[in-house]
Amino acid sequence: MRASDGPDVRVTSALVIPAAELSWRFSRSSGPGGQGVNTADSRVELMWDAAGSAVLSPVQRERLVDRLGARLIDGVLTIAASEHRAQLRNRDAARERLAAIVADAVRPPAPPRRATKPTRGSKERRLQAKQRRTDVKRMRRRPTD
Repeated sequence: MRASDGPDVRVTSALVIPAAELSWRFSRSSGPGGQGVNTADSRVELMWDAAGSAVLSPVQRERLVDRLGARLIDGVLTIAASEHRAQLRNRDAARERLAAIVADAVRPPAPPRRATKPTRGSKERRLQAKQRRTDVKRMRRRPTD
């Protein structure tokens, strides 16, 4: 299949993977089917060379390789889609999945959590709630006299 079939994949507003960097492979889906089960190549495999991509900055490439290292084979990210019966819908699903995976991988890390102490008011509210619970349970007991 030609590499430039279909639209570009928009990952974020600043990051768009051009269709020229994508390559596709089609095969028959597994599972039950009807008359067209042996003729329709509806399963889609989308391959993108993440390590050699020109659209990623060095920082993004490092993050992507770091976070998706287990999924990359020789720097190539492969996504398979076969949940739909139509090849076109599987292509769209593969593009969406690629965008979601790459967006999650290139997102900058969250800032580290700053440790804080509980406020005096929250400590007092916690102790009052515990005391109320104690009183409720005490009232449920048999009288002691």
